[in-house]
Amino acid sequence: MDIKKKATTLVRKHQTRNPFSIIQGLNAILIFAPLQGVRGFYHYFQRNNIIYIDENLALCEQELVCAHELGHMFLHKKANTIFMDTRTQFNTQKYELEANEFAMHLLIGDDVIQDYQDYTLEQLARFLGYQIELIELRLK
Repeated sequence: MDIKKKATTLVRKHQTRNPFSIIQGLNAILIFAPLQGVRGFYHYFQRNNIIYIDENLALCEQELVCAHELGHMFLHKKANTIFMDTRTQFNTQKYELEANEFAMHLLIGDDVIQDYQDYTLEQLARFLGYQIELIELRLK
């Protein structure tokens, strides 16, 4: 599975890196609600793609969570990771890393990486406003 290619195709098709705009173009359902214990989650229910985001997050964090949940939608559509995480012993870390990688490719284009190639990892993370671990996923 080529995560970067999936994200790039989505950006090209919708002409934006804004995950909220992409969701509108996909006719997916986006719900902002007060969530406890999670920042957001994806749910596939009765042929509907539903993304829930904690309404109490800052806008920039909602954007990251939305991109991450889009990753689950495109990479793990029928995998109920919340159920697996809370009700089974199945390790969902692989799914979470893939969704994070998808989010970073969706939100940060190659042009940005190229423009700031002389920055250190720490500088790039600070400049873009993401955790170093997320920037590492984007650069791998």
